[in-house]
This record gives sequence, C-alpha cells and structure tokens, in this order.
Amino acid sequence: MNVARDKRGVREELAPARRAGRSVGLVPTMGFLHEGHLSLLRAARERCDVVVMSLFVNPAQFGPAEDLGSYPRDEARDLALAEAEGVDVVYAPAVDEVYPEGFATTVDVAGGLTDVLDGDPAQRGPEHFRGVTTIVAKLLNSVGPDVAFFGQKDAQQAVVVQRMARDLDFPVEIAVLPTVRESDGLALSSRNAYLAPAERERATALSRALEAAQDAAAAGAPTAPALEAARAELERAGIEPEYLEARDAETLAPAQSFNGRPVLVAVAARVGKARLIDNAVIGG
Repeated sequence: MNVARDKRGVREELAPARRAGRSVGLVPTMGFLHEGHLSLLRAARERCDVVVMSLFVNPAQFGPAEDLGSYPRDEARDLALAEAEGVDVVYAPAVDEVYPEGFATTVDVAGGLTDVLDGDPAQRGPEHFRGVTTIVAKLLNSVGPDVAFFGQKDAQQAVVVQRMARDLDFPVEIAVLPTVRESDGLALSSRNAYLAPAERERATALSRALEAAQDAAAAGAPTAPALEAARAELERAGIEPEYLEARDAETLAPAQSFNGRPVLVAVAARVGKARLIDNAVIGG
C-alpha cells in the first residue's frame, strides 16, 4: 500500500492502472476508521481493480462551534486497517495541499437539498454541505475514480453528492451502501468515541425510534403518527432530537405519507458530547 500526500503523487500512483484500463474505486473518509468504513473498503475491493482511500479531516465542513479540534484522529491505526483491507493507495493530504493560500472556489448544491435537516440554518447550516461538496469535487478531480463509495448513515450527504455528480457531469458512479450497526442497533460513527457507557446505552434509542416509525408505517400510518411513535421512543431515553423528520428520499421535500416514493425518516440528537445522526428509508 502506498501513501500519497499530494494530488500529483496520487495521480502518479494511479497512472499505470489507468494506462492498463483498470477500474478505480474511491472511499472518502475523515479517518478514525470503524466497521462502516471497512465495509465500504471491502465493497470497493470487490468491485474495482484499484482501491483508493482518502484520509482528510475537512475543516470546510465544520462550523466555528463544532468539533474540528477534538475530532478523533489516529493516522497510524487508519493506515494499518486500510492495508489489512487491501487498499492500494491512501491519499492523505495536508490542509494546505487541499486549500492552498488564495483558495476561493466552492461548490454549492441548491434545489432544496442543502437547507433542510443538517443544512437547516438552525442546525449545521448549508455551509456544511458547501464544505462537503467542495472537498468531494476536489477528491473526484484528484483521484478520478470510476466509482466512489459512501454510506447510507449520512443519507443527506449521499443525496447531495449524487446530485452534484449528476449536475456537473462527473464521470463517476456514486455507490451508497447500507448503514453498519452494532448488535444493539447503534449506527457506527467516529463520534461514538465521545460517548460514555451510560450515554452509549441511551444512544441506542435513535435506532429504536426509527424502528418505531417503520412499524407505524407498516401498520398503515401516515408520516405524522409514525414520527410521533419515534419521538416517544426518544423521550423514554431522555433524548430531545434536534430534528426528526420524514422527507422524500430523493428530493428531500416533506413527505406526508408512505404511499409511493421512498421516504427518508431522519433524526439528529445530542447525547452527551456527541451529535449523532441516523435514518431509515421506508417504502418504495
């Protein structure tokens, strides 16, 4: 496994594969790898001839009061895990390589996708997704993958990246893989490292809330009662969600029923120091 620290290096690493017509898969990460990341690496290894993992904690997607400084990092561990999964190239640039002095360009996705849920100004705001789409666009340009792999846990991010790739004609498939969970339902996240044992137990209420919404939908309830059932599950754990909403899984427009198109039920909540998100897609 080779580690490239700049875009010239990663392109040079991939040049022989491109000349040979081999397919390239990219798994973008911010490091502190967990089983969810590893599942993406395995999918990339299965589908593509060459696997690239990016390792970059992107400051542009963190707000001033967010956890950029404390975000968990362990590059040596991440590199060892990546090598064990058969990654061919790790692209791990420094911040000034990605955002050099004078950097002045961003990528914005509109269409109602980035100003709701996490993009709501009362939450992380649309500037969060501006940071996401800008770094993903740069990674796609630097690596030039045939397929880029993302996780369903960050459902809104996946929708936004898919729209960006479509609208800007990036020659890449955006593959979105299922959320990986612990045996008790907790969605894997690097931020789970912030949870104390009692908080971690409370955090399992997020997945139970989504199950309650799914059960209500299966019984024929529209979205409002389904969300009420989910909220009751959170209340039993003493969790007040930042948002708990039902939206069209593709357009992110508000959904009133589960009849027809897939509906994304999404939740965000703070448990201790950790801000956690989770979701389920119902119907379709």
